Amino acid sequence: MDFLTLFLIYLCFVLAVAALLCLCSGRKESFFARSVNRASQVLALVIPTQLQRVTHQALHRLFHTRSCLFVVLHVALQAAVFGEYTWEVFVYCWELQFHLLLLLLPYLLLAGNLGCFLLCSRANPGTVTKSNAASLVKVYAYDGVLFQRGLVCPTCTVEKPARSKHCSVCRTCVHRFDHHCVWVNNCIGASNAGVFLLYLLSLTATAGAIAAVTATFLIQVLLLSNIMHGTYLDAQGQEHAVGIPFLVQHLFLTFPRIVFMLGFVILLTLVLGGYCSFSLYLALTNQTTNEWCKSRRFGGSPQLPSQPCDRPLVYKNIYSKGIWRNLKEIFNPPTVLEKKKK
Repeated sequence: MDFLTLFLIYLCFVLAVAALLCLCSGRKESFFARSVNRASQVLALVIPTQLQRVTHQALHRLFHTRSCLFVVLHVALQAAVFGEYTWEVFVYCWELQFHLLLLLLPYLLLAGNLGCFLLCSRANPGTVTKSNAASLVKVYAYDGVLFQRGLVCPTCTVEKPARSKHCSVCRTCVHRFDHHCVWVNNCIGASNAGVFLLYLLSLTATAGAIAAVTATFLIQVLLLSNIMHGTYLDAQGQEHAVGIPFLVQHLFLTFPRIVFMLGFVILLTLVLGGYCSFSLYLALTNQTTNEWCKSRRFGGSPQLPSQPCDRPLVYKNIYSKGIWRNLKEIFNPPTVLEKKKK
């Protein structure tokens, strides 16, 4: 089995796992969740109790408490990619007389991405406190399905405004709660949702720019070497025309680190591109990730108090105001004063 086949199998496996996680993320009792629970029950019979306790504590600290581990990993991955790009790709492309602006584009995008990252991680996402809870309650109307009037957060002991949620990681209620992002170590809410969207877009553009420049360099190398029009001998001594598998293996043997980096960056661009598309869809329809997940599974939940028992539970997004107004609201969240003017 050649290198290209192995790489394609690996790529398909990673994409399939990512797609499975995305499809099952909004379902409470999904096949994936049941399978994981059953597997953990079986492993609990053979794994020592002490090891189970340590693993549970480590996972709880990693995913259920604020930790800088993913931030460090985020910075380390960017440093590794840009280190390889600077010391090899940039130097080779400069020798091949690539346009300087094309070579500097990833650095310009990185500067914008780091700025958005700092703003998003250090900004107040829209914390609901006892002093501002009364005013935030008036910003959004309660839809009576996902958000009920008069509910009090048992932890924060404040009335929960519509579109808010208590974050168990940050241990606070967040206005227009979207999700808690471990990569920026902060919640995404009304006050930093716009910056987070710019962060995603700039990160995707950065990965795409590096992939484009690196792929262009490798193609240029193949064109200059004239290997694309030649032939090669296999292990049995038979002559074959040069194909894509041979070209990929040739590049991997010649520039192993560059080819490995290119594969990683392409995969990253695909994953980030999919997530960016989903985030743009939510922004244009004025939904949050929390609301999207709840709207997918609320039909299987018990009847809510505000709904008549003889009428089926129907969800309708009452917060959408049109594409442009929805997008404007992401970057300029409404306040009580703005609502009164309308």
